Amino acid sequence: MKKKVNKKLSHEHSPEAIKLRLKNASKPQNVSDAVLGGIDGCVTTFAIVSGAVGAGFPSSVALVLGFANLFADGFSMGVSNYESIIAQKEFTAAIKRTEEEHIDNIPEGEREEIRQIFQQKGFSGEILEEIVKTISQDRRLWVETMLTEEYGIPKATASPWRSGFTTFAAFLIVGAMPLLPFLINSLSMQQQFLISSGIAGVMFFSIGMLKSFLFAMPVFVSGLRTLLTGSAAAGLAYLTGYILRTVFNIA
Repeated sequence: MKKKVNKKLSHEHSPEAIKLRLKNASKPQNVSDAVLGGIDGCVTTFAIVSGAVGAGFPSSVALVLGFANLFADGFSMGVSNYESIIAQKEFTAAIKRTEEEHIDNIPEGEREEIRQIFQQKGFSGEILEEIVKTISQDRRLWVETMLTEEYGIPKATASPWRSGFTTFAAFLIVGAMPLLPFLINSLSMQQQFLISSGIAGVMFFSIGMLKSFLFAMPVFVSGLRTLLTGSAAAGLAYLTGYILRTVFNIA
């Protein structure tokens, strides 16, 4: 088993594999957008369902409220994610313009910044000066280095439209799952809620498992953590609905 692992690691660290991995690393990913939208969609709709059931409302009310919030909140999340990335791009562009002005007006000061940045990484002497010279000879590389090292701005930036749509789509698809049992009129309210609870639990756990595969986390722990988070939100919504039903004597 150990030899197989070592062979796999050796292949992953071959020059070709490293080159391909570094190339792909600069490309933005939308996995976090999908996870965010999916979790929030399921939490939102199932919390509404739980609150409606706790308040003693009929299944039709839970269905209407659930779908209304599904589209409204999903659209809101998608737009918010879109606007967030637009703001980040505008911030990056402003910083880039500032750095370009500094390079044009005070190049020695900018070279000193590069020098101190790489000095803190452990470089010194002729090697350090060669690094400063190499970076400062390429204007694009110079600006990118300052953005990354001084401001912590990543090279890869996500597409606002793709991120917004991914969040919205994941919110709708996953968020709609707990509402499906309420479309079956032949079931009682209790049966609808139990099935909805089971579906929501599967959704929460599945999203947690997805995160574990993508981010190298323990599968069961990640799934259970997401499940507990969603269950806590739903339980709070149910309790709130039940308390309000009692306080206001809702029949």
